Amino acid sequence: MPVDRKPDDRPVRTITDLAKLAGVSPGTVSRALSGNSLVNAKTREKIEAIAREHGFRPNQMASRLRRQKTGVIGVIIPLGHEQKQQVSDTFFLTLLGHLADELTEKGYDLMLRRVVPASDEDWLDPFIGSGMIDGVIVVGQSDQFDHLEEVADGYRPMVVWGQHREGQRHCVVGSDNLLGGKLAMQRLVAAGAKRLAFVGDANAPEFAARFSGARQVARSFGLDLAELPAHLATSGMTSEIAALMEEAAGKFDGLFAATDLLALACLGELRKLGRDVPGDMKLVGFDDLPIAQQTAPPLTTIRQDIAGGAHAIVQLLLRRIAGEETESIVMPPTLIARGTA
Repeated sequence: MPVDRKPDDRPVRTITDLAKLAGVSPGTVSRALSGNSLVNAKTREKIEAIAREHGFRPNQMASRLRRQKTGVIGVIIPLGHEQKQQVSDTFFLTLLGHLADELTEKGYDLMLRRVVPASDEDWLDPFIGSGMIDGVIVVGQSDQFDHLEEVADGYRPMVVWGQHREGQRHCVVGSDNLLGGKLAMQRLVAAGAKRLAFVGDANAPEFAARFSGARQVARSFGLDLAELPAHLATSGMTSEIAALMEEAAGKFDGLFAATDLLALACLGELRKLGRDVPGDMKLVGFDDLPIAQQTAPPLTTIRQDIAGGAHAIVQLLLRRIAGEETESIVMPPTLIARGTA
């Protein structure tokens, strides 16, 4: 036998169902639930109360599509010069965490993609032409500076975390890496180091600027700065750094590592070799990741404002999505003096 329903017991699955219960048009319901000021407060409160009572939530995806917005921001990590580097890299996770917080607060979802440009020369084009995102954040320029310049000429809603060059066309947020390198070398020299080396890959734009700044300071004191090429691929880092530190232990007394992760790897291998840090070897990193405070001794490093950078990236991207022109932002780094130099 059919069960009689009271009018208010009818299932509410669509805006039309809700409109019938509220005695208004579907358009009024849609405007009320989106906070449109054209709907008077009393009507809006009535519609919201009925929606809450029936557990109704509008189909956000359909709403976004009608507005030609997806509510999704693409985040791409291009690994051209470091093809074996993982997204689980502590720096990536730290920046991605802050980006996710910022985007969520603004009502956006995040779509993450790791690409190896060598096997996909047009790695950005399918992503930005998919219709699945409203804008894109690129984490690092890797060896793709020229490609980013080309894309920026035709695609506006893109912001890149990376190194800024005078006159470039793609919008960047990043640290003053040249200054960071200078601060690191000034610290090593002040600590008494005279036989100096840079640990990292000076081909990447950010690392190249750090190396350049450090070399400028070393030369101003009449000192040389050697380069010890090292990579960030997790699988091979330990053995590579072990070999480098075996060479460095008797040859250098001051190391500037391009990242905290490289610095921590150096610290661990120097300890295995019985070298005292900072007694036998002064060591400075770059990033000031949370783990830098937890080593023994705690790591002296150059801090870049990762949280502030994530906030700036999202703010600039939203402005560019809205059609505005934006300038790049270069943030000043800070020396964090701890126990390794």
